[in-house]
Amino acid sequence: MDVEVRIRGLVMDPATSMPIVVLKDVASETVMPIWVGIFEANAIALEIEKVAAPRPMTHDLTRNLIRHLNAQLERIVISELRDETFFAMLWLRQGDEAVCIDARPSDAIALALRADCPIYVTEQVMQTAKLNTSGPPEGPTAEQLRGWLEGLNDEDLGRYKM
Repeated sequence: MDVEVRIRGLVMDPATSMPIVVLKDVASETVMPIWVGIFEANAIALEIEKVAAPRPMTHDLTRNLIRHLNAQLERIVISELRDETFFAMLWLRQGDEAVCIDARPSDAIALALRADCPIYVTEQVMQTAKLNTSGPPEGPTAEQLRGWLEGLNDEDLGRYKM
């Protein structure tokens, strides 16, 4: 069973200065962090803030291609956590055909925001990631990170500054 999540916020990891997308289970208070690259975080932040780029960015182009091929992005699923790397799948529909495409979670999330489709995490990944929130190898301990994430308020999770 997949767990529906929403983006709770974008923050900078104080230990590594890497962006973190904080995903929250819509049915509980469970949060799951995913470390992403600065460019991917920027693409996510621009869509969260509804800032229009003067020319289509890569995720805008991908959304446009999907639309012009008479398909729709139905959902994304963060499907696996292997060797501290998350994996995701794009679930598209073109007519009667369902198509599943491998993607990086950061790209999948940026695309989901643009396509206004739901974001899911497999139950197994959610259980592993919420318990194993150690982050990058030199990052904080799981307990330190969990305490930090739980202590974030709306102001901390509000605007993402580049």
